[in-house]
Amino acid sequence: MKINFIDLQAQYQAYKEEIDREVGEVMASAQFIGGPKLQKLESDLAAYTGAAHAIGCSSGTDALLLALMALDIKAGDEVITTPFTFIATAEVIAFLGAKAVFVDIDETTYNIDAALIEDAITERTKAIIPVSLYGQCADMDAVNAIAAKHGLPVIEDACQSFGAEYKGKKSCNLSTIGCTSFFPSKPLGAYGDGGAVFTNDDALAEKIRMLLNHGQNERYKHRYIGINGRLDAIQAAVLNVKLAHFDGEVEARMRIGAAYSEKLAGSNVVTPAVMEDRTSVYAQYSVRVKNREAVAAALNAKGVPTAVHYPMPLHLQEAFASLGHKAGDFPVSERVSEEIMSLPMSPYLTAEQQDFIVKALEENA
Repeated sequence: MKINFIDLQAQYQAYKEEIDREVGEVMASAQFIGGPKLQKLESDLAAYTGAAHAIGCSSGTDALLLALMALDIKAGDEVITTPFTFIATAEVIAFLGAKAVFVDIDETTYNIDAALIEDAITERTKAIIPVSLYGQCADMDAVNAIAAKHGLPVIEDACQSFGAEYKGKKSCNLSTIGCTSFFPSKPLGAYGDGGAVFTNDDALAEKIRMLLNHGQNERYKHRYIGINGRLDAIQAAVLNVKLAHFDGEVEARMRIGAAYSEKLAGSNVVTPAVMEDRTSVYAQYSVRVKNREAVAAALNAKGVPTAVHYPMPLHLQEAFASLGHKAGDFPVSERVSEEIMSLPMSPYLTAEQQDFIVKALEENA
């Protein structure tokens, strides 16, 4: 049986006529930066999330970087985040010369353990970045309450959770600034790199728009030192088509994710827990198994692709060696990283394929 880890080809075929037309319009206009496609995307993204401002940018990484830059994070500052995430979350902190201060995760949701945040706050703390991992939002009310108590902004790293809800509100509109990624494999993915920044703060939005365009407040006049962080019109065109179909894809993801969990109930596999006050868009369907390498090899031999998100927490990465962490410092992150494994997930996964995957997993886990 042919099973793709993420079936982008099936998605393209489903929307091919619309995507080809939208991209063709960009090609015919020769307006490849900015323009009406990007304006429409930003307007629709803002309406979707309920945020006052949605600002397209070049990647999820740059979205996080722009958020930190807009908040004037600089060398010597501290930013609290989780060590169990993709490196971009903490990479942008280090890139600005600031220090990533890690807090361990909750073992149920794999998101930052809000109960541990306050003990990590010092006089140098300037922001908190909770990550909405695997498609489910972190406990944003708890994080925001701690941040408000200490006068700190919160940046939601929603690079995996666009479309998810937390207590009836959309991810990306749950804090001072929300950031998401449109990397092709994301729930809402472009055909290249892309991202967006969301905020309800008019001044921050204005500054972010300048920062992503070399700090320009008007052509050749630069108020800030910025970056080239623009989202191109071709990616905006693709995203416009996909966003129009996105609600249906989210429903399919939720249905398939719930079916996985139901089918695997009672097995030796730990399935993802979705809290009652939120939803997950299952950017990944990630389970925990013992002897992960052997299980993955057995599945791959049967034609079931797997992936590991993430095999080594950030505090043990060579890139963060200067922080002086060692094995055992964040035990939950370390334990989960040794057992986590992602199964094929897309809105186009068939019931037959899913049954095959589940049977293969149960026989080998």
